[in-house]
Amino acid sequence: MSSDPKPKAAAYEIQGWQRVGLWVLGTLIRIWSRTIRIRMAPEDRQVFSQTDVPVALVIWHNRLFLSAESIRRFRGGKPFHGIVSASKDGAWLVGFFELMGIKAIRGSSSWGAREAANAMIKTARSGLDIGITPDGPRGPIYEFKPGGLIITRRAKVPMLLVGMQFNRVKQLRSWDRFIVPWPFSSMTMKCQKVMPEDLPKDRHEATAELERRMREVNGTRQ
Repeated sequence: MSSDPKPKAAAYEIQGWQRVGLWVLGTLIRIWSRTIRIRMAPEDRQVFSQTDVPVALVIWHNRLFLSAESIRRFRGGKPFHGIVSASKDGAWLVGFFELMGIKAIRGSSSWGAREAANAMIKTARSGLDIGITPDGPRGPIYEFKPGGLIITRRAKVPMLLVGMQFNRVKQLRSWDRFIVPWPFSSMTMKCQKVMPEDLPKDRHEATAELERRMREVNGTRQ
């Protein structure tokens, strides 16, 4: 029996009219996002704008709407990378992310959590930013899972805990109550830089600390 590893299954790709539809949607959201006023204190802006070393941007799943626009304005448009599944739904998400300036690392049907984590670690070690939604992809909402901590510790990159607080929004009926800010509304951003080695050695204590800090900068309740 062959000992060769199982080949990685091909990722589903969108084509033709599907890409046209995504282009229209992406254009609309880019225009929409640029109407939002983003406020940030000078000390937060200084931390968020540093691009000399790769970082892991940590954002709650329901605050992804303005992630690309925030990076465009304050990090010079430097893209960040995140894992997206190889499924049909994942292909739509990849196409949308590409239009928004977010780079996707495609998983596959043969990938498990370890393979996905290794891909993120390799990306960070190569000098590229990565994005982590610590309560994704299916929740529970505002619960910091240990995967993001494991990845950043192994990649030896700092985490930027990103907080976004809005004045006028529409929240969808998804598990994460996804936030869509109204056009011409405002959003206040906060940012904390955390070095993985400065956190408690115990994984449970470290994730609890990260969750507390994420809730603090986002104004989210327990």
